[in-house]
Amino acid sequence: MTTIERSFQRVGLDGGVETVLRPLALEVAVAIEFNGLGYATLMATPADLEDLAYGFALSERLIDRADDVVDVDIHVAEAGIIVRVALAACVSDRVFERVRHRTTDSACGLCGIENLEQAMRPLPAIERPWAGSSAAVFAAAAALDGHQPLNRMTRSVHAAARCSADGAILAVREDVGRHNGFDKLIGAMMRDGAEWNGGFALLSSRCSYELVEKAALSNCPMLATVSAPTELALRRAQQAGLALYVLVRPDALLAVTG
Repeated sequence: MTTIERSFQRVGLDGGVETVLRPLALEVAVAIEFNGLGYATLMATPADLEDLAYGFALSERLIDRADDVVDVDIHVAEAGIIVRVALAACVSDRVFERVRHRTTDSACGLCGIENLEQAMRPLPAIERPWAGSSAAVFAAAAALDGHQPLNRMTRSVHAAARCSADGAILAVREDVGRHNGFDKLIGAMMRDGAEWNGGFALLSSRCSYELVEKAALSNCPMLATVSAPTELALRRAQQAGLALYVLVRPDALLAVTG
């Protein structure tokens, strides 16, 4: 279940009042464990959580490929959902190292420097630079709403779409969190063995640096978003060779390809 109905008082400009029912998107606490260690708690839409586990693990650089995930167990608890992820022995040390950096007391100074270095680690270069056109972005943006059933009901969730080089939408994941939605999409691609193949990602959100990093780590050649980028997002994209198309509107967009 991803929605629940609630009643509201709808007030018109003329002062008229009527009771209406509206579906609301569910937002629940999702605790993610890796190899028995509590790692993070996300506020997310309770759907496609196995995809989320794969994509989040890649975004956190805990895995390199789908085979690094041995098992995903989803447990519904009273306070939320626990996603228990078993990682292969070849990457298990990464979990302990990342947990150490996430929980270190930065008051000592040196630890803070270590944490900053972890946060701004170099991104891998995009293997296949973007060679598509703005026409593909316009085509995908025009079709996106038709691939967002949850958002059509609630108007409160983000979408992340995998698009072909000519702008056809191949897969979409929705979530109340823009980061979660992109992680779900990337995770779904990993589980399906899908590649970007010259295509791109289209997100119904602003272009934050975390989304740029997720795109780069998944070897996505181009990221398109409906809102503007931050300066850090632009800088990180340029470092990785990731093309950006931002402020995507029906009649215009901003292209950042240098």
